[in-house]
Amino acid sequence: QLQLVESGGGLVQPGGSLRLSCAASGFTLDWHAIGWFRQAPGKEREGVSCISSSGGSTNYVDSVKGRFTISRDNAKNTVYLQMNSLKPEDTAVYYCAARPLLCGLGKYEYDYWGQGTQVIVSS
Repeated sequence: QLQLVESGGGLVQPGGSLRLSCAASGFTLDWHAIGWFRQAPGKEREGVSCISSSGGSTNYVDSVKGRFTISRDNAKNTVYLQMNSLKPEDTAVYYCAARPLLCGLGKYEYDYWGQGTQVIVSS
């Protein structure tokens, strides 16, 4: 069974950091690009960051550039999203998703989705 599982969410104060993980089971991530998406209450799901299958290409939405870093460890079949300098507007459920090879921030481009992990940024 193909599965993506996110972890690492939680409650953090503004300015704090979290590292999200996206672990795959049932398939190898070697040939898959991974995207991170988020959805806040009442808002559309938006692409936050992505990394190509090789790790050689990454992309970020403007609102997180310079604060978030995506990386992957194919040996562990896991992709990470390091989130620093968190802001209240980063509060959302964060999802990871997989698609073949190439990085993209469009949600309709992805085939497999995890169940999400909640991130709350609040004092």
